[in-house]
Amino acid sequence: MEFSRFGRKFTQESGILQLMADLGEGLAAGEDAIMLGGGNPATIPQVQERLAQEMARILEQPARFRQMVGDYSSPQGHDGFREALARLLQREYGWPVTSDHIALTNGSQTAFFFLFNLFAGEFPDGSHRKILLPLAPEYIGYADAGVDEDIFVAQRPEIELLDEHTFKYHVDFHHLTVTDQIGAICVSRPTNPTGNVLSREEVTRLAQLAAQHHIPLLLDNAYGTPFPAITFVDAEPIWTEQTVLCMSLSKLGLPAARTGIVVGPPEVIQAISALNAIVSLAPGSMGAALVQGLVESGEILSLSREVIRPFYQHKSRQAIQWLREELGDLPFFVHSSEGAFFLWLWFRDLPITSGELYRRLKEQGVIIVPGHYFFPGLAEEWRHKQECIRLNFAQEERVVRRGIQIIAAEVRRAYAQG
Repeated sequence: MEFSRFGRKFTQESGILQLMADLGEGLAAGEDAIMLGGGNPATIPQVQERLAQEMARILEQPARFRQMVGDYSSPQGHDGFREALARLLQREYGWPVTSDHIALTNGSQTAFFFLFNLFAGEFPDGSHRKILLPLAPEYIGYADAGVDEDIFVAQRPEIELLDEHTFKYHVDFHHLTVTDQIGAICVSRPTNPTGNVLSREEVTRLAQLAAQHHIPLLLDNAYGTPFPAITFVDAEPIWTEQTVLCMSLSKLGLPAARTGIVVGPPEVIQAISALNAIVSLAPGSMGAALVQGLVESGEILSLSREVIRPFYQHKSRQAIQWLREELGDLPFFVHSSEGAFFLWLWFRDLPITSGELYRRLKEQGVIIVPGHYFFPGLAEEWRHKQECIRLNFAQEERVVRRGIQIIAAEVRRAYAQG
């Protein structure tokens, strides 16, 4: 059976396919697997309890339950949730947005597939435009999301060493160039995989560049404020008429509900709605219906700030302490942990590739993600891409600690063998 060019492109090996396959295998393996690879959030009891209470409230109201599971939403997404979110953004930030500025998708991965292919690829005038990633490494799920080939161009970061084992990436504005071939600028904040939070100044400069070239700035805010607020430094969201802000309910604790949120200009929202209708008729409503009450009351903000944020901040600090204890005097650096629930490790002059380190660790039941997958659009040779790995610290403490011990032993062995 022969597939089309589209079929061949989207069934070939990819980083995001490997990541999700590892996640599925790990869940099937149960307690035997040390899953430090995928992006599954932790199970936070207080959050789960509130979600269960909201579900119970819905079940007590037959009409609401019937609507949640028995009716299609509009292609733009659950009306009540969108209206509640617009009011929250108006109250919290003073943004001049209405429900016409908001669309839902079946997960933020779907949202970015739509957005990338709206603003990159072949255009009616014959030109071919790309998505500019101003700071690589970037999210692994972007890499294969273009219908056309070669839709990304990325910029190497500036690297600042903060202490003997901590570093931070910055956007290198001295070398950042926006040409007529750029259809949009895209950044994640906090950044997946590094936990980097771009400063307000960096985001403002990127927004100004986008405005100057009449292109959108796509801000991936899956871990950011106002929810789930997994940020450990100041990271208030920024939105302008040129900005498309993408959020999610996954990291709030609802990954299975597959609810992506796009806040942007009405013409972009209309385009997302049209794509929803063609691809899936309408986005699912369960996640939106489940949290609508929390959005209306504003409790989603306090739950994020007072429960979710400190939960992950504690786990981040604990994991970094274990890494320092286990890796000791090896030439390792951890990116400054400013948000999300990943640590980005750089093993300077690592004698093996990140892919080989991934393979060796997988043989021992430890799943991480090799770093070379996180540089879409950066075609140049750069050894740094092969010296980094991403690990998820959201799992139980005993799992994370044991995983770090195995990683440290394998890395120490690699340096010793040269």
